[in-house]
Amino acid sequence: MWSASGRWTTKCDPMIKRTFDFVVALLAVLLLSPLLLPVMVILRLTGEGEVFYLQERIGRGGKPFLIWKFATMLKDSPNLTGGDITVKRDPRVLPFGHFLRKTKINELPQLINIIKGDMSVIGPRPLTKRIAALFPAAYWQVLAAVRPGLSGIGSIVFRDEETLLSQAEDRQRVYSEVIVPYKMMLEEWYVAHQNLALDLKLIALTLLAVARPGMRVDRLFSDLPAPPLPQTA
Repeated sequence: MWSASGRWTTKCDPMIKRTFDFVVALLAVLLLSPLLLPVMVILRLTGEGEVFYLQERIGRGGKPFLIWKFATMLKDSPNLTGGDITVKRDPRVLPFGHFLRKTKINELPQLINIIKGDMSVIGPRPLTKRIAALFPAAYWQVLAAVRPGLSGIGSIVFRDEETLLSQAEDRQRVYSEVIVPYKMMLEEWYVAHQNLALDLKLIALTLLAVARPGMRVDRLFSDLPAPPLPQTA
């Protein structure tokens, strides 16, 4: 927002951000309804017949909430091999689910979470309890007053995370020692720099990242944290 001195500040008034999130999410639901309705019908008639998948995630202030997604995987996926980590060509993903996940259409029901106030359009991605346990307490202190986002800098940088994990011999180690530390730095960077101008830029980059998964986001922000040194998987 603009300060009294006329400069763009790094802080965003919570009410302004909430209003922005609500309006954007409501407009998105209205504009995307011609796409969302056919997806719902296809899901009902294929796979296991489930349309939505609700999962508990950690939200603002560490409080749990139910995140909405289109159903793309087997119902018992969290209890099958792989747990909360999904890789490319994961056998738990249903046929139509591969398309929904590749295009990120599976995430669009989270617009409901944004309208309800559980989430923001842009922010740190909400984590499951098992994944959240990999992040230190200091990380959660930084994020305490921030709503999780439908997209964010961490989501954009790790747009092709499933491919990265599928190429690793020790997926759990790569996730905990490489991906988690870097995601933590990226989300802390967002919290320190958040404003509506940055949110608008990240919304645009999210759309570009869907079309170009290999896009180098680090070149667009001069002060973005450098990734950690590669680990031997």
